[in-house]
Amino acid sequence: MNTVRSRRPLSTSPFKPKPEPVIEKFSVEDRVTHDQYGLGRVIAAEDDVAVTVNFGSRELRLVSPFAKLTKL
Repeated sequence: MNTVRSRRPLSTSPFKPKPEPVIEKFSVEDRVTHDQYGLGRVIAAEDDVAVTVNFGSRELRLVSPFAKLTKL
């Protein structure tokens, strides 16, 4: 029987696995900022899948991961 053992990467290795990105959780009424659209307020949140944000002049539904959206 051939058993394959996985090696643990060294802490200084440039090939070590990257950590999982942390997906920020938003709730209704959170104030947010977006790199392209500016300041806004969350008006709907769909279980960490998508949020709808009112940016004043428009409402946008943004899907996860929220790369350019930051909670204030």
